[in-house]
Amino acid sequence: MSDMTYTRMGNSGLIVSRLCFGTMTFNLGSDWLPGVAKVGQEDATEMVVSALDAGVNFFDTADGYSSGESEQVLGKALGKRRNEAVICTKLGFRQSDQINDAGLGRTHVMKQIEGSLSRMGTDHIDLLVLHKTDFTTPLEETLAALQIAIDHGKVRYIGFSNWPAWHGARAIQYQRDHRMTPFVAGQYLYNTVARDIEQDVLPMMVEMGVGLMAWSPLAGGLLSGKYDPDNLENGDGRLAEGGDFLDIDKATARLAISTLNDIAKAHEAHPATIALAWVLAQRADHTAIFGASKMGHLEAALAAATLTLSAEEVEALNSVAPAGKRYPHWFDTMMTDEIFSAKLS
Repeated sequence: MSDMTYTRMGNSGLIVSRLCFGTMTFNLGSDWLPGVAKVGQEDATEMVVSALDAGVNFFDTADGYSSGESEQVLGKALGKRRNEAVICTKLGFRQSDQINDAGLGRTHVMKQIEGSLSRMGTDHIDLLVLHKTDFTTPLEETLAALQIAIDHGKVRYIGFSNWPAWHGARAIQYQRDHRMTPFVAGQYLYNTVARDIEQDVLPMMVEMGVGLMAWSPLAGGLLSGKYDPDNLENGDGRLAEGGDFLDIDKATARLAISTLNDIAKAHEAHPATIALAWVLAQRADHTAIFGASKMGHLEAALAAATLTLSAEEVEALNSVAPAGKRYPHWFDTMMTDEIFSAKLS
């Protein structure tokens, strides 16, 4: 019996493991991002099978990962166990120099759906996520293209990634108004040192019935256990190879690593396990996308499914880099406090 925990993806009937295996590292030899490990077919298959056996049913890929090679490797790794998996793939980024081979226009959306199906060797995509915004294409055109794919049985559920909160809310309201299939998933950067989405995006998702898929829960490797807080430049992960896309200040980075390490020692766990457990502890319907380039990474991630952080440990991690309130959030808080204090007095 698996110890994995599950949740429904947003306001839908789709049940997914709260840990999602991200396959950005899967490829057939391409060299596309600095610091990203390469996992070939044999190792990928071993890890996918192990993940399935451990209860993971959720896998994330994209047409842009190694020019579609990630999708190919994942499809082959799943093989005859395809129906045990919920596959999420993404589209939207430029695929070639052809003018229409990018974005969220009808032509590109339809082409990439067919391409993903072919590369993965499947007849349907369980969850299709729009990887980016495209403000040059009418939103109505994108939503209509997605609805056609759903009506034809090629896509079952849909989501978006990296969208502003207002854009996601506008899209879902349009879908509701026109009796279309609504978005149920949102992929966003979220970890203990990058919590911007707590201001607008997460409240919107809760209100509109969208489930979170947190990407980079280890902050680009910062929280992976590879770094000495007193010597950040000497780790063997992505940060040391030019992959510090979060630009976290050194003081915050050192505090985050030290706090994680202390909690990890108390649980006799890996720091990466603690970082993933923090995401899962925020809400019962959060899922976290983890990557792995070796079995040790997979084992550390899987351990997060059964690790429970105390309220004090969660608060200690929350205090490392609290999401600062921006206007109008601080104003709303001030007015709410004033209203309640007046009523109580």
